Amino acid sequence: MPDTLFAALERAVPDLNKPLFILADGETVSYGETFALAARFADALHGLGIRPGDRVAVQVDKSWQAIALYVGTLKAGAVYLPLNTGYTESEISYFLSDAQAALFVCRPALLQSLSKVAHAAGVAAVASLGTKGEGTLMDAAEGTEGASAPVARGPDDLAAILYTSGTTGRSKGAMLSHGNLLSNASTLKDYWRFTEKDVLLHALPIFHTHGLFVATNTLMLAGGSMIFLPKFDADEVLRLLPQATSMMGVPTFYTRLLDHPGLTREAAAHVRLFTSGSAPLLAETHAEFEARTGHRILERYGMTETNMNTSNPYDGDRRPGTVGFPLPGVELRVADPDTGAALATDEIGGLEVRGPNVFLGYWQMPEKTAEEFRDDGFFITGDLGKIDVDGYVHIVGRAKDLIISGGYNVYPKEIESEIDQLDGVLESAVIGVKHRDFGEAVTAVVVARKGSQPTERDIQTSLDGRLARFKIPKRVVFVDELPRNTMGKVQKNLLREEFGDLYAG
Repeated sequence: MPDTLFAALERAVPDLNKPLFILADGETVSYGETFALAARFADALHGLGIRPGDRVAVQVDKSWQAIALYVGTLKAGAVYLPLNTGYTESEISYFLSDAQAALFVCRPALLQSLSKVAHAAGVAAVASLGTKGEGTLMDAAEGTEGASAPVARGPDDLAAILYTSGTTGRSKGAMLSHGNLLSNASTLKDYWRFTEKDVLLHALPIFHTHGLFVATNTLMLAGGSMIFLPKFDADEVLRLLPQATSMMGVPTFYTRLLDHPGLTREAAAHVRLFTSGSAPLLAETHAEFEARTGHRILERYGMTETNMNTSNPYDGDRRPGTVGFPLPGVELRVADPDTGAALATDEIGGLEVRGPNVFLGYWQMPEKTAEEFRDDGFFITGDLGKIDVDGYVHIVGRAKDLIISGGYNVYPKEIESEIDQLDGVLESAVIGVKHRDFGEAVTAVVVARKGSQPTERDIQTSLDGRLARFKIPKRVVFVDELPRNTMGKVQKNLLREEFGDLYAG
């Protein structure tokens, strides 16, 4: 295996004329064109004073040129720092300052305003890149020959920093090495059977682990092609799906496709693999998708700090409500969160992982890094789960979402699974809310199906006899939709804030 991610990607395709990107309008961009632009970007970075290990922060719209910038950053030996396009100026200021970025690349329309933010955060150079290949960084790249040699990097050298979503406290920068990213992409390529014949439908954002590393790295390492859409649009996805062999998505993609009359067995007939991640997939969605298309979605589990940890099998039983087995080379255990002692089959505890995919630590936070690792090298994920008798891993929630009500531990997902099965319920989120008598009260936030009007009493009565009394929500509140981040994860912290005074008085 080559030492660096860039070297592995560059060597993956012997025919540089092969299309890497198939754009929505039918235009194609070859591997050769992509690597040629990446080489010019690497030269441009050198010209802007970027040195090995420097952080290159990027907040741009999705385009094939942005992927070329990512590859060029790797070639230059710098550290790629993608930023969510929805971040505000104050959030950008924090990330740039915390990462001590040497260069910030933004959208052309925001160059003037964000230059002030970047310079105030200590960033020396600012450039822009647009979706049509416009911008000052492209201008700088076009003035180079792309002739510089790749900067030598080792497997333990930093390739990227991704900031965690920051649902509680300060966002942390997860440091991912060349070895981390390359090992995971290699494993996924083999485990999910990706080859040069694959065409991946890519509708994910590229500022996140899922779209940038899981999708792009894996596909490029296999030497395949990807239909590269700027965002998810059900009409566009279904128009182009017959050309694809695989699609990676989040649960929201699949629920929106199920709402579309164009989702049929014929539309999905050419696809060999649908995968889902970044948020839990409802068993109901899994079953409905199989009924409509004949495909069983493959659900897997990963996180910013580790990329992918587990996957349902390519061959074999893809079980709804589980995330499958630990990937080859990845060790996973369920442990007592306080002592770290391993727990038995079907016992719920903290999920801990160890392997070449696990990150180096949190940027400039050695104390926090030390807190999150056991002495034997296992990373404490913060997720709660169990391993069943057949070896399948189940995620039951985040440790911070655990509800302790009247001295009893309550796992939200167990209650959500029961509520989601009730007539008239589309989805739910269960949270703990401060309560004078119980410490925390089990509280359900429910989205009703269109045309249905279940009541609080309906929900509570239906759960009586199906759940222990201490697990039945003390209150059920109804909302039009649950707050989600860009990857579809429900933001329970926002719900806890919104309903924090529900039991006051």
